[in-house]
Amino acid sequence: MTIKIKAPTLPESVPDGTIATWYKNIGDNVSRDELLVDIETDKVVIEVVSPKDGILKEIIKNSGDTIVSNEAIGALMEGSNDLISGKAKVSLPIKDIESNEEPIVSPAAKKLIEESNLNSEVIEGSGKNGRITKEDVVSHLAAEAPTPSSSSMAGISSGLPISSEGRVEERVPMSRLRATVAKRLLHATQSTAMLTTFNEVNMQPIIDIRTKYKEEFEKAHEGVRLGFMSFFVRASIEALKRYPAVNASLDGNDFVYHGYQDIGVAIGGPRGLVVPILRNADNMGLAQIEKEISGFGKKAQDGKLSIEEMKGGTFTISNGGVFGSLLSTPILNPPQTAVLGMHKIQERPMAVEGEVKILPIMYLALSYDHQMIDGKEAVQFLVTIKELLEDPTRFLLEI
Repeated sequence: MTIKIKAPTLPESVPDGTIATWYKNIGDNVSRDELLVDIETDKVVIEVVSPKDGILKEIIKNSGDTIVSNEAIGALMEGSNDLISGKAKVSLPIKDIESNEEPIVSPAAKKLIEESNLNSEVIEGSGKNGRITKEDVVSHLAAEAPTPSSSSMAGISSGLPISSEGRVEERVPMSRLRATVAKRLLHATQSTAMLTTFNEVNMQPIIDIRTKYKEEFEKAHEGVRLGFMSFFVRASIEALKRYPAVNASLDGNDFVYHGYQDIGVAIGGPRGLVVPILRNADNMGLAQIEKEISGFGKKAQDGKLSIEEMKGGTFTISNGGVFGSLLSTPILNPPQTAVLGMHKIQERPMAVEGEVKILPIMYLALSYDHQMIDGKEAVQFLVTIKELLEDPTRFLLEI
């Protein structure tokens, strides 16, 4: 029995997707719920798993092809793994198992053959049923290459294409996620009157609180660690209440003021920058904020963030300090009108009441749309965050 493998139902905000990577080849055994293919959308990567045990019979949509909701992307021949690999093997169509007309080529090998302008008929396949694998193509290239240099050998051994000059080069198409991020950032710089104001904050009070209460906090909240981000989220929420224009968004010629604070937290993942949302963050304490952010971070690394978790947001916080950034200018995330940039904590000599002291200082940057927010309002907003962070006793530790 043949079962169609279909793309999942995509949300209304995501019109289509792109086939990213097939993890199985035609003729491979697959188990129920085993990962078959990744589908990349503008916002997330969606995993498609096998609905049954069986053999992958057909790949309808290859890597790079565009798909829509519920579109057929492949076909599976149903059968238990025992039947497939043991006594009663399921027969595939002749063209999938044995053909004298055209060799079977894996998707990765096909891509490398096209890039290297090779004829697949002259390559000997070592895979199942004579399938040509990527390793077969690499071996063929190595055999044909005249007196390769050491750098060329490094490229061949790593499976990278070799240019006509014998140098290692790899051309990789931009992912949809990366392309969408680039498009939005370019749009932000071209469609907004973006300015940035800077300030600095003495992090010593927060560091003292974390040092004093971190063990008790973690014990009271079942392993949740007390970090810096929760303090910045809480300080931002209080400042947004005082300066609602910073929490607003632009909709054409209209200003939309939000009566809630949905805070976006920029997280770097393997596939690019993502911004999951802390919804109704005003109702969250420090522990819940830390727990949510930690969960987002793990999902981002595993590619498990859903589209719903990244929709909306009224204000964004970006922490370049975790990567060592000392100072930067964050870019707006339209239609939001402001974004807060955190940076590395650096000890510096500071004048305090006529004395020079070494203090842990962080530069803060607030980028804002001058169409919506006046310079005075932006500066006062950032100063409010600075004051709240330097006197954090008002934040409840929920211990």
